[in-house]
Order: sequence, then structure tokens, then C-alpha cells
Amino acid sequence: MTEQHSPTRRFWLGGKRAAEQDRFFREALEPLGWQLGDEHDWDAGWITGMPDAAQFRRVSPRRKMNHFPGNAALTVKSRLHDSLATLRERIRESHGADHELARRLAFFPRAYVMPGDYHALQEAAQADPGQRWILKPTNASKGKGVRVLRDVAEAPLAQDWLVQEYLANPHTIRGHKYVLRLYVLFTSLAPLRVYLYRQGFAKLASEPWDPEDADNPYSQLTNPDINALNSRAELPVEFIDLERYRAWLRDQGHDDEALFARIEDLVALTTISAVDAMRHRTAEAGADPRGCYELLGLDCLVDDTLKPWILECNLSPSLGICAAPETGGRVEEAVKGGLVQDMVALVDLPGQALSEAGTSAQEPDATAQLVAEAQAEQARAGGFLRLLPAADPERYLPYFTLPTPADLRLAEALTGRTLPPLRLQRRHVAELVDEERLALYDTRSGHYYRPNDTAALTWLLATEGLDPDAIADELARATSEAGAPEESSALRRDVWNTLHDWCRAGLLRQQGVAPAASQEAREIPERTMPVPSSGRAMRLSLDGRHRALDVGSGPAMARLTTWFGERLSPLDAEAASRLPRLAVLRDAVGYALATDDQLLASRLTLAQLGPVLTAHLVRQAAMPEHPVIDAALLLTPQGNGVLCLLPDEEESRLMLQRLVEASGGVLTRGVRLDLSDPSIAEPLDFPLPGVAGVTPSGLPYSVALRGVLLPAEASADQALAPVAMLEALGALLPNCLTVDGQALDAQSVTVLGDWLSTLAVCALRSGPGAPDVASLAKWLVTRIDIAPSVNPPAMARG
Repeated sequence: MTEQHSPTRRFWLGGKRAAEQDRFFREALEPLGWQLGDEHDWDAGWITGMPDAAQFRRVSPRRKMNHFPGNAALTVKSRLHDSLATLRERIRESHGADHELARRLAFFPRAYVMPGDYHALQEAAQADPGQRWILKPTNASKGKGVRVLRDVAEAPLAQDWLVQEYLANPHTIRGHKYVLRLYVLFTSLAPLRVYLYRQGFAKLASEPWDPEDADNPYSQLTNPDINALNSRAELPVEFIDLERYRAWLRDQGHDDEALFARIEDLVALTTISAVDAMRHRTAEAGADPRGCYELLGLDCLVDDTLKPWILECNLSPSLGICAAPETGGRVEEAVKGGLVQDMVALVDLPGQALSEAGTSAQEPDATAQLVAEAQAEQARAGGFLRLLPAADPERYLPYFTLPTPADLRLAEALTGRTLPPLRLQRRHVAELVDEERLALYDTRSGHYYRPNDTAALTWLLATEGLDPDAIADELARATSEAGAPEESSALRRDVWNTLHDWCRAGLLRQQGVAPAASQEAREIPERTMPVPSSGRAMRLSLDGRHRALDVGSGPAMARLTTWFGERLSPLDAEAASRLPRLAVLRDAVGYALATDDQLLASRLTLAQLGPVLTAHLVRQAAMPEHPVIDAALLLTPQGNGVLCLLPDEEESRLMLQRLVEASGGVLTRGVRLDLSDPSIAEPLDFPLPGVAGVTPSGLPYSVALRGVLLPAEASADQALAPVAMLEALGALLPNCLTVDGQALDAQSVTVLGDWLSTLAVCALRSGPGAPDVASLAKWLVTRIDIAPSVNPPAMARG
């Protein structure tokens, strides 16, 4: 038959536009006579990102859109993990954690969604201290915001962040970490039809993989947008197509067929985990699923045992050319161009299948139509490999929450054999009966259901072991005997829909092989494990004061023990009752810090606990006429002191280390001044983490303050430059803490100004051009460890 193409058929290029993203789509359709349309006039929508919801109500078999509603179950990182974790939990419950069906799902790393999983994450990190973690925004692309966490306590409490187990044993190519980019295509949801493109890429990091170099994105991350910024690399972006990759594997003595069989299994199971959400949202959106398809970019890491792991699924995968021509760009262009050409043919945007169907003189039955559509699609597949429906349907049907009748009919027709009937069984449900009325209570979610008489009978028949079609037959017989027969196809559809809703809600599941005892003692997934509490009181000794510190979390106790060191010691209950109390509480989100009668802070991360608690205690150290300066204090062996009003940054900590080395002294945090004579001050013993040479004990009762160091401006041309008193006073006052947070009065400020004018005050440059140890030692000898000169007061007393 000659192909007919209407010159009026139009394509719409919408969303976050980029010429490179549109190019191949235009090149596939324009030779067929298609013209550019807009959001109002289109027959094929090609949208980068998601379209306005109203556009989904316009799709049909003749007007197709490149998205399904509900695709976020795969494309949002936290939702992808939820989809897979929910599937794994259900399979473990029905078949047992050691069953082959459950073992096949061990292809996604542990992940924790912030802020709800914060405590579970900290427990997991404490149980496995050697494990590294990677932080990702849940809904971003191109590597934005992705970094390896040095300390899992730094995980944010904000929404939209995911902390994922870092896979520390990647397979490498020439020593470089890589990730496989795979292209997955949904063409139908009921029945579920999914394809994997045979071509794709290995995306290489631009620098050799170094497990110890966690802060180097060019070694740890493979995203081309990140690696393109690496000016050190000879090949910042390198792509190897899958054909060459597989040939290289064979040359290395590896079984590429076995690896890709596992990858195909991973892809099929991942798509099954999300199909319920996609079907549900498509129905809610009022979209005709026959007018939707979805191309996703799935990223898969291969570890050094050649086991594949899914990392993420990308919405509207990039079709731009990332690599230079000589490092894979030409092949990248050919693969991506072929991918779009084959996709356009497979989903039948030209409408060839519809034209041929319109010439048929007879209406096929439902099963014959399903088979014809699947076979015609398969004939147009080009470079795509069909994964679902599978050649062996029983390998995948148990993973469905509940297969649709279309899934089952197509599987039976393609294989030529009858599948075993579906049996369902209750999950976490209490059945309540009152005067022959049934209610269902979900013991996990607390949801309460009141099914009508027909639905109640459906429930009872399903939990007694009847399959959905047998239930429909029983209901048809019952309604017929009652004199109110119902049309059989509508009744059958209602039964399947009702059972599917109950399965999706977690009330029912497909019957498995696990014994009843194991169902009650099922394994709880990592993300919902309860966090044990240490429930201990400790003595916290600071500034000559003792407090009872109650810590109700194991990770918090471990963190604070490291933070405060020997300042924390065991405390019995009787002694604790006599001391002022502080408590670290697990909050719904993060941690809270409280006294007996006051909430001091909430929504704290584990990393914030030590600093926030210390800041509170430093404020408490102030006394009337004795303010506290919250800053690092260098104590020289000669008994002199230098206040270091430097920002809490890595470069400042480096300078503090140099000061310790130059002076042979020690560091502490905080000093209490006597406004009657600020030159003689009392050093405090608050922790100053991250700097060696800090002493928690053995401090002198008093110290002669001789100098102040401030951060220099970025434009400063001297490593150590004198600073005027007013500038020094402006830097000092924000660090000056008083009783109840009251501002200093004018007289006190005058006293501080006069005092500062007697000190050696310098601006200290950090980074490039910072003073070395020898320069600092010379400054200390000539300006600090000598008798101070007395300058006239710079401010009049008020």
C-alpha cells in the first residue's frame, strides 16, 4: 500500500526548548510532509519536560504526546526508589527474602529521602561507618547539586534531597569510572509494552577514578555537563557506544551477554514497579493512553563484579551532542539520530497502522486486536528490543501488583499457552463485620474502607481464593438469581478495577509461596526501620560548670562524644538529678535541643548539633560586666593570647593550624573579658573542631591578650596588614556576647575601643599569598610575646 502523508499534519515542539533537543525529531517528520505547529494546532507533541495538564486531554491514537502522566514514579529520584522499594517489600512478603524473585530486585542502592528518612539514614551510617553516601536533588538533571558526602551528618533537612548509598567498587574503562546510558521506551500501559534500544553509551569520567578523592567531581561523577568544565582533561567528555563497549568487554574476557541479560531484567522490573502509578495518573488526567508514549534515559552503573545497578531515570533525555567528534561525537550523533527515527516509526507517528486498520472490513475481537497491535509494533521496532510482554510471561507477571486482563490475554496469545489463574490474599487488613456489613481497616496506614454489598462479596470471594474471572462469574450468577442481571463485560471490568484498586492500596496482593509465619515476621525495608535510642545522661563539663546532657539517639550520642571529647563523661541518675539539664531530642524532622523549660532549637541536622549546642553554651558563659568573645583564642607558651576573629572556613582553619605551629601554643574557643580591665581575660574551653592543637583542659585561669587577627579583604596586597581600631571594633562587636543578649552600653563599647587600641591588630590574608609559618612566627615574636606598648585612648569615655 502506498504511504499517504497529509501536508497539514503538524508537530509541536514545547517545553524547555533547545535546538539540539528538537533537531532529530524534526528530521524524522519533516521529510514525511509534517509541518511545524504550536500548542493549539498539533498532531504530534514533542515536549521537553512535562506539558500543561490540559494537553493530555487532547491526546488520541491520532494525536500523540511523548509523555505519560505519572512518569514521576520513575523520573523523580525519590519516587524511583519508592517504586522499587515498594515492589521489593511486596515480593519479599509474598515469596520470602531469599526467593529468586526477591533476589532479582537487588539492583538499586539504599536511599533515604530527606527530611523524613533523616534518622534512618543516621542509623544506617552508624551501623556501617565505612559506607560512603552521595547527595542528590530528587528532581534535577545534568548533575546539578550532586556531591559525595564527607559526613552523612551533613545531609540537609530540606525537602527534595535524596541520600543514596555510594557504590564504591565501580568497573572502570582505562581506569575511569563510567555509567551506561540506556534508552527505554513505553508504548502502552495496558497491556504494558516496553522496549530497550540496543544502542546507547558508556559515559566516562574525565579523570581516573580515585576512591580517596571524594571531592573531585571529575573522578567521581560521569555527567558530561560536569566533566565538560574540566580544563585539566585532555578528553573532558568521552562517549563509547554500546556496540564498541560490548566488544571491549569480550576482548577483556568478560561475558557481555550475561551482563546485558541482567540489564534487560533490571529495566523490565523497573518499569513494572511504576506502571500502577502511571496507569492511575493517566486515568486521573483524562488522557487516552493510546495517545501517549515515553522515552526515558536510564543510567546504570556496572560494578567490578559486572553487576548492573540502576542510578536514575531521566525525563526527556538529552539528545544534544556532548562529545567532540573525535571522542565519540560522531557516533553519538548517529546513535541519537537513529534512536529518534526508530522511535517515530515504532510509535507510529506517521499513522500507518491506523490507515491499515481503517481498511479492515471486520471488527477484530479484543484479544486478536491486542496481538495484531503488538506484532505490528514489533515489526516496526528497528533498533529497539521488546522486553515486555516477555517471551516467558511467568518470569515477570508475579511482579505486577495485579496484571490487567489485557496483560494476561496478550501473554497467553503470544505464548500459545494458558497461564495459571491469579490468586489473591489479604495483606495488612482487619475485617470488621456489623449486622452483615463489612468494613476493612488497613493496619499500616489507618485507612478505613466501607465497601458496598457487591464490593464486599468481591472481597470475600477473592480472599477465599477465587480468581478475578471466577469472581465475576459468581457475581453474575448472584445478580441473575436476584432478578437484576448485569451486563457481563461491565461486571467483569468492575471486578478487575475493584481488585486492582485494593491491590494498589496494599490491601491485597498476588498469592506467593511464603509460609504464613514469614508473612507476619516480614522484613521491614531499610527506610522504615525504627531508630534505637541510647537514652543516656552524660556529664558535660565546660567553663567550670557541669550539666546533665540527655541524648536520646545513638547517632547523636556518637556525634557529640566526638565533638566534646573528654568534656563528656558518664553520669548516674542520682547525680544527673542535681544538675541543670540539657536534652537532645529526636524531632519529627531532625533533632531538637531543649532545657527543662525551653525549646532552644529544632529541625537540626546531626552535623548542626555540636555547633548549635556549643553556641548556646558560649552565650551562657557571659556574666554581668563580663562579656564573652566567641572566637578562636591562641595561647602562646609565654602566657599571651591572640584573638582570631576568622570565618568558619577551611582556609581559616589552615591559618589557625599555622599559628599553632608557629607559636608552639594551643587553641581554644572563647574568652571572657572583665570590662574593668579587658587586657587580662579568662580563656574558656569550648570545642573548636577541625583544628589540631586544641586543648580541652589545663587552660590558665587568665591570659594577657596582646593581639587580634581579622580576615583581610580579597584585594589586600599584604599578608599581614595593620588594622585601624574602629575596623577592629566593628569586627569584634558581632562576636561579643552579653547576659540575655543585651547590647553593650556606650561606656562598655568605649572601654573595648580603648583596649583594642593597645593591641597588635592585623588583617590576615588567606589562600594564595597567605603568610607562611615563618612569617607568622616573626609576627608573634615581635608583636605578641613582648611587653605591650601603651597607646593613648582612641575614644573618649562617655
